[in-house]
Amino acid sequence: MTPLNDRISGGAIATLGAIAFLYGSKLPPVPGQQVGPAAFPMVVGGLLVLCGLMIVLGVGRHFEEVAEADLASHTAPEYLEPLPAWRAWLALLPPALVVFYALASERLGFLLTAGIMVLIASLAFGARPKLAVPLALIAPFVINLIFLKLLRVPLPGGMLPFPW
Repeated sequence: MTPLNDRISGGAIATLGAIAFLYGSKLPPVPGQQVGPAAFPMVVGGLLVLCGLMIVLGVGRHFEEVAEADLASHTAPEYLEPLPAWRAWLALLPPALVVFYALASERLGFLLTAGIMVLIASLAFGARPKLAVPLALIAPFVINLIFLKLLRVPLPGGMLPFPW
């Protein structure tokens, strides 16, 4: 029997995926292109629904139990310290960053907003500044280039528009 928290989190992920798929399917096609702006949210939404359902059904739970038992058998109990309480709040960071993007991207632009998001997320999840800063500088340009050149979906320019 899967714990209630897995059912709730899996259901929430599946619902989020269904909403993304539904709204993505309503995006208008781009004339002359087989793949338009609807493709990305529909693919991501479908994958989120699939992942959410797998979490609800407990697919893969056995592997977690085996890994936890293996860790417990190789580690002395005094070395298994609980995580600090503030680490549990990191689960709220990705949704908070999405809300930040929704509120700030039009004014700041994609490059600046995505750079801030990548820097905050990478530092919060344990990356060293030596890696986080270059990643925050390079990743937004690469993502914007993919959206602009491959998908032909312009992202907000804001204060720092894309150079080409």
